[in-house]
Amino acid sequence: MTASNPTNADTDLPGTVLILGARGRLGQAAARAFAQAGWHVLAQVRPGGARAALPAIPGVWWMPVAVHDTATLAAQAHGAQVVVHALNPAYTHQAWRDEAPALMEAAIAIATQLRATLMLPGNVYNFGEGMPSVLREDTPQAATGAMGRLRVQLEQRLEAATQQGEMRAVVLRAGDFFGSGTGSWLDQAIAKDLPRGRITWPGPLDVATPWAYLPDLARTFVRVAQARERLAAFECLHFAGHHVTAQPWLQSFTAIAAEQGWLPPGRTLRVGRLPWPLLRVAGLVAPTFAALAAMRYLWRTPHRLDNTRLRAVIGNEPHTPFNWALRQALADLGLLTGATPRVALA
Repeated sequence: MTASNPTNADTDLPGTVLILGARGRLGQAAARAFAQAGWHVLAQVRPGGARAALPAIPGVWWMPVAVHDTATLAAQAHGAQVVVHALNPAYTHQAWRDEAPALMEAAIAIATQLRATLMLPGNVYNFGEGMPSVLREDTPQAATGAMGRLRVQLEQRLEAATQQGEMRAVVLRAGDFFGSGTGSWLDQAIAKDLPRGRITWPGPLDVATPWAYLPDLARTFVRVAQARERLAAFECLHFAGHHVTAQPWLQSFTAIAAEQGWLPPGRTLRVGRLPWPLLRVAGLVAPTFAALAAMRYLWRTPHRLDNTRLRAVIGNEPHTPFNWALRQALADLGLLTGATPRVALA
């Protein structure tokens, strides 16, 4: 369904959210989660795209408006109480330096115009290579890379924007995304050779790191949005997600590969290692590889996100059991045959 101008009755509903960058993985997951929770969802996308390519999601109105066109966005999103910043530049240092600050300014401008709460997905880049094993909201941020330093600056800019009292903001920090389609470590590296009985693991097999299953994270955005009036003008909350080593991944991959006929009886998955030195060399000519190579430390440094503060705000974090989350993520990639039940627990 596509509508650029919802009726006044629609926009007066108590629970209207504007999602910036709704065509992306997080944007679409958030659109679905808010709509399923009964919110009126206004989904901003770049103008000029093929409307036929936009999925028909009940309760979601697609808005083909440029994100920097604040006046048009504000007019069409009149009444929205929450804005989700799901905009992302290409994954290179240069693209982030050139585009991310402007995208943040655009999100702040529309949230200020609407006097809304702006919600931003954060990550662990802020803490740098010397980060401790447990990351809390008050853990000192000592970013050591270009992407991390920029993340810190963007969050500082967002906090400063709330000091005039015309908007509020929440940073919801999470680990690596998986699920809801392509564009993650799962499909680009880890499981791309799974149908051939092989996976590629980017780090030591015994180092535990945080992972965010996107449908769970999206439902958490909804729960935090519902609790926004109980928060400070600027708030940061940590989403724990799945804190796992490579072992649960290997166990689930092995079972799935056997079921799908990708592994002969009695055989085990082959585990390859990501060629980081080659990735670094490739980064000299391919900026995306350079940005990825700079994040190698995240795979070698055990860390987790403490969600104590989040649980105090929303109760138990939305949590799909890891095996089911991985199965659905692979199904979303079109890799699995047969039905995969969708399971989501509080």
